Amino acid sequence: METVKFEELQLDDRILRAVTDMGFEEASPIQAKAIPVELEGCDIIGQAQTGTGKTATFAIPILQHLLADRSEENRSETRGNKGRLVKRRAIKALILTPTRELAIQIGENITDYGKYTGIRHAIIFGGVKQGPQTDLLQAGVDILVATPGRLLDLIRQGYVNLSSITHFVLDEADRMLDMGFIADIRRLLPMLPTKRQTLFFSATMPKDIVNLSRSILSNPTRVEVT
Repeated sequence: METVKFEELQLDDRILRAVTDMGFEEASPIQAKAIPVELEGCDIIGQAQTGTGKTATFAIPILQHLLADRSEENRSETRGNKGRLVKRRAIKALILTPTRELAIQIGENITDYGKYTGIRHAIIFGGVKQGPQTDLLQAGVDILVATPGRLLDLIRQGYVNLSSITHFVLDEADRMLDMGFIADIRRLLPMLPTKRQTLFFSATMPKDIVNLSRSILSNPTRVEVT
C-alpha cells in the first residue's frame, strides 16, 4: 500500500500541529484507510490488532468533527447574543473500552492529539473512588472514555447523559465479549441516539461480534489490517 502523509488527510491545522509535535509524518495502514472514511461521517467496522495505530484512527476524526461542530455552534450562539451564557458542555463522543489500562491509554492519546483544540475529555473506570471522575463530568466534557461497568453506574446516579452523543466507539469488541461485557453494552445501546457515527474495532471477528456489529452499525465500511 502506498504511504500516506498526515498532511494529505485534510486535518484541521490544530490537530496536524499536534501530530507533527509527536514526530509522526506518515499514517499507519489502518489510519490511511480509515481516517478519510470517518471524516466523511461513515460508520466503520475495523479489524486491527493493538499496536497498529488504531487509537489515532478514531481519536483524530472525532476531534476534527467536534471542532467543526463547535465552530457551527459558536456562530449560531454569537449572532446578536454576545453576552449569552454558554451552557455546560454535553458529552458528544463516547469511547467504550474493556479495561482501565486501555481507557488511560486512549485518554493519553486524546490529550496528545487534542492539545491545541480546547476539547475536553474524561476517563472513567471502576476500582477507584468516583469523586475525581464525577467532578470532571460535572465541569462538562466533550469526549468520554469509559469502561462499561463504571459507565452504567454513573448513568444510574445521574452523572452521565448519553442523549447528545454524535460519535460512539466500541473498541476491542472481542475482549469485551471475553470479559463478559456484552450484556452491559446491550443495556447501553438504547440510551444512545439512533443518529450517530459508530466506529467498531475488534482484533478478531467471532460470530457473536459479527452479530453485535450488525445490530449497531449502519452501512459500515470495512477496514482490515493484518
